[in-house]
Formats: sequence, C-alpha cells, structure tokens
Amino acid sequence: MATRKNSHAGFTVPGLTLTNGHKVGEILQLRLHALNDLQLTLKHAHWNVVGRNFIAVHEMLDPEVDEVRGMVDETAERMATLGVSPNGLPGELVKSRSWDDYSIGRAGTGEHIAALDLVYKGVVASHRQAIGEVGPLDPITEDMLIGQTAKLEHFQWFLRSHLEDGAGNLADAAAHTEKAAAAAAK
Repeated sequence: MATRKNSHAGFTVPGLTLTNGHKVGEILQLRLHALNDLQLTLKHAHWNVVGRNFIAVHEMLDPEVDEVRGMVDETAERMATLGVSPNGLPGELVKSRSWDDYSIGRAGTGEHIAALDLVYKGVVASHRQAIGEVGPLDPITEDMLIGQTAKLEHFQWFLRSHLEDGAGNLADAAAHTEKAAAAAAK
C-alpha cells in the first residue's frame, strides 16, 4: 500500500470540484491556526489575570476557551471532510501566522480585557474575510464560519462591556497594540 505524502486527498465533498474543495480547506487552515492561537491566548490570560474583579474575569474566560476549542475541532474536521489534512502543530502555526504572540503576562483584569479585545478584533475580522472567500465556493463552510463569527463577536461584546463607559466609548478605542490597549484600560 502506497503512503500519501501530500496534505490533499484525491476527493472532496459531493457537489464541489476537487479544486474548490481543496481551496476552501486551505482557507480554513489559517482559521484553524487563528482559533488554536486564540484558545491558548485566552487560557494564558485566564491564568495570568490578577486584581480587582479577578474571579469574574477568570471565570468568564473558561467558557470562551471551551467554545473556541470546539471551533478548532469543527474547523479541522471540516478540512478533513473537504479532503485537506488539517495541521494543528505549533511550529506550523508560528510559521504561517501573520500576528505576534500575545504580549501581556501577569496583569490586571482591565489590562487583559483590553488586550483581548484587540485579539478578538483581529480574529473576527479575519473570519469575516474568510467568509467572503469561501461563500461563493461552499455555503456549508460559509455557514460554519458565520456561526463561529457570531460566537466570537458575542465573546468580544462580553469583554467590551467592561471597557465601555456610559456614553458608549471604549477605553481602548485608540489602541493599535495589545500593550497600548492594556495601558489605556489601567
């Protein structure tokens, strides 16, 4: 029996061309990396958050971690269904990503919340871009990404409710880096 040495099977789902199925799977690979990174980042913040409202933020992050882990599995399984081998290895994630590691260590609740707001902003924006790319090719994958994006936006709303003042302004609105967002929320 011959062993396949590439990451693409000789099949995809019925109704898609092999080319389109594999293209959608390749688009999902970056979503898989982003979601894997997000669940690790959320857990890192969960372990490193301190100060006022510690327990509320600490416990708010655990269900988000669990939900994002579910999205990781859902995305990887969709890739396999499309005939593309998902790569969840950390080295591949680091090599392929266009973003840096989360830059906040042990810090107060406001600092982590503001920094995570920027993380969610990036993940949600890139998920929305992927929706636009896969939509014309595969409505099933588009639907999966839409559902994931809705949940990610909901989690970001949870964070932003801690950063919002009575006039609807976010403490980290002008920040473009996690460290700047954290400083603005101190």
